[in-house]
Amino acid sequence: MPNADRIATPDESELLRIIQRWAKAVRDEDFEAIRADHDPAILMFDVPPPFLSHGLEAYMETWKLFYAFAPRPVKFDFDDIQIHAGDEVAFATAAGHCRSLESDGQILPLDFRLTMGFRKIGGRWRIVHEHHSLPAK
Repeated sequence: MPNADRIATPDESELLRIIQRWAKAVRDEDFEAIRADHDPAILMFDVPPPFLSHGLEAYMETWKLFYAFAPRPVKFDFDDIQIHAGDEVAFATAAGHCRSLESDGQILPLDFRLTMGFRKIGGRWRIVHEHHSLPAK
């Protein structure tokens, strides 16, 4: 969570709970819970095409591809979560871990980077931006 040498603010703690709920929803394949904290106008940059998704419906379509290549049980975990929150805007970064089912049946680990942007709208934190990326090889 935020820097180890300070206590998280209430907003940072709430944002961590949102990230944890979202990750659990992905593992549970719970589409309603995946979308629950996202803003209708979310913008996402993703690893597989489409590289840019704008709007909640387009964002939700990307999960079909994810689940097509995700062996069960679904792995979707994060570590090194860093959260920085202002009064109305926040961002989080993390190292993500999932797995990919290859065409030959082999299951490969897939480590990725996550950046999330949040806005407080009507007193509630909403995910307005996600960026998933892989390290260059």
